Amino acid sequence: MAQRIVNEISRQGRQVGDRLSPERVMLEEYQVGRGTLRESLRFLELQGVISLKPGPGGGPIVEKPDASHLATSLILLLQFEQAPFRSILETRAALEPLMARLASQRIDAERLRQLEESVQKMGEHIADQGVFLETNKSFHDVIAWASGNTVFGFLVDALLDILDGTVLGVDYPEHRRGTVLKRHRSIYDAIAASDGDVAEESMREHIAEMTRYLEKKFASTMDASITWSVVR
Repeated sequence: MAQRIVNEISRQGRQVGDRLSPERVMLEEYQVGRGTLRESLRFLELQGVISLKPGPGGGPIVEKPDASHLATSLILLLQFEQAPFRSILETRAALEPLMARLASQRIDAERLRQLEESVQKMGEHIADQGVFLETNKSFHDVIAWASGNTVFGFLVDALLDILDGTVLGVDYPEHRRGTVLKRHRSIYDAIAASDGDVAEESMREHIAEMTRYLEKKFASTMDASITWSVVR
């Protein structure tokens, strides 16, 4: 039932903010019981596909799902599998070099500006760990979306809060932040120059450097299980 509603939203070209048909019309259109329809609408609301507005003039309103719904599902799956933080690093090592290569070929002017801005801001506020963490997340998120691959974009968005390990206690002293900044600059320069080979290799070394740092300073964190409770 929920799939039929989503298919209708797509087929009719509904946009965010559009109101769907009232319940009595949907009951007739889909030929289902009230309980089935309401259960389907509640499910779609939980998935961020619609919002349900109460009262006169209310009803189901089309929304746009975001990565928070993927994040919840993915992190719950990781928790029940007792997946360690190490698995996040292994995933990054496998995927982010490719993202950087693709970004060097596909990035547009706006995202290149955002990437440059994140590097500049990190450099200007390298003593501020809060700004460092913010710009670090932004840098990797922009590259994921600049790859032109929507799966990469949503995957990084979903894992953004745990990519750097800070929710598990990882700390980045200023000298370590300087190392990250240097690598971000080299990755940015390669992407700006459309040099896929250098962008890929620089990102690969960046993730390898991070892995070595965590293995040395936060070995126990590498084997700590990912849990939903640590994610905001």
